[in-house]
Amino acid sequence: QVQLVESGGGLVQPGGSLRLNCTTSGIIFRFYSMDWYRQAPGKQRELVASISSGGNTNYVDSVKGRFTVSRDNGKNTLYLQMDSLKPEDTAVYYCHADGRPRRRDYWGQGTQVTVSS
Repeated sequence: QVQLVESGGGLVQPGGSLRLNCTTSGIIFRFYSMDWYRQAPGKQRELVASISSGGNTNYVDSVKGRFTVSRDNGKNTLYLQMDSLKPEDTAVYYCHADGRPRRRDYWGQGTQVTVSS
């Protein structure tokens, strides 16, 4: 019933840009805080960016100034604009919807981002 589907990943050169999308269904999107996580091989899953139901944003230090998280409540969609990409940004990126404490949380399947020359 609930679905979070990421798209927009791919292979880009260092310094390039990519926009990730997370389309959702089965939840009242505007009530959920939304996050982007990433996980590189052999590393722990890392919270990259968050946007609250009210539009407040937070970023991990390593992406500040390069990534921008946004949401479109009319389209039930979360975005991550990634600029000035670095090889260390290479990871599977996951969309996360968080309705806690009143509701539960949900995860997407992930989309691969590879930054390499």
